[in-house]
Amino acid sequence: MRIAIGLPSRIPAASGELMLEWATRAEQGPFSSLVVTDRVVSQALEPLSVLALAAGATRRIRLMTSVVIAPTRETTLLARQAATIDVISGGRLTLGLGVGVRANDYSATGFDFHRRGKRAEEQLPLLRRLWGGEALSTDVGAIGPRSARAGGPEMLIGGYVAAIVQRIAKWGDGYMAPGGGAPEAMLKMWREIEQAWQQAGRPGKPRWVGASYFALGPNASDHATRYIGANYGYNPELAAKRLRTLPASTAAVEDAIKRQADMGVDEFILRPCAEDMEQMDRLAEIAARVS
Repeated sequence: MRIAIGLPSRIPAASGELMLEWATRAEQGPFSSLVVTDRVVSQALEPLSVLALAAGATRRIRLMTSVVIAPTRETTLLARQAATIDVISGGRLTLGLGVGVRANDYSATGFDFHRRGKRAEEQLPLLRRLWGGEALSTDVGAIGPRSARAGGPEMLIGGYVAAIVQRIAKWGDGYMAPGGGAPEAMLKMWREIEQAWQQAGRPGKPRWVGASYFALGPNASDHATRYIGANYGYNPELAAKRLRTLPASTAAVEDAIKRQADMGVDEFILRPCAEDMEQMDRLAEIAARVS
């Protein structure tokens, strides 16, 4: 199982210099991918812009979103942005897509929160068509560069709801499991995805990427509490659940990695709760030891 590391792009101290430092250091380490998250109603850095910066600063490591909230974005612009990052990075983009759970992200962008699943199902085939160089319609031609990969960048679809099973089978390359889910529920979802994939006649196997936040070092508990409070404090019950399941010691991170590997996860994202480089260094030691 490969280990991916999140960029601290949603931490208040995030800056271009900090993103470059994390990207270049991660490129030298044992990590498989650099990962960003998305949120509209936030003062965090915009994730696709961060990946464009990382693309220019790296040559080996893959670039991943986990996840972009696709229905809050205009589809042709999302297609152009994703294809551009894929092209300039030499085909290193993995585009994780989800629909989100916060209504104010939709209020901010003018899209209907209650129609977000339906909108996602309209977007997914259109993204594939545009990445393949097809015209948007009989009146409007092709939009954006062709992706470096036939059919577009690797596209993983995330979420907990049953509807994503068929979305993955029809249009995705695999499953982007959200962090914080119960292992039993994730395994059940994965078995359904594998079955739907086979029934759809898709070749090969879907890919499974898992995720978790992490914190390490003597101030791990403080880092975790501060980060989760800032990002999930709007829902105290959810924040408490995130903190309960967040690995905040070397042993806990190693145990989380083992659980994911035992379930059959192909790649496991660990997202930092603090921006200091010590977090990456400590995680790199663990990743090198367990891989």
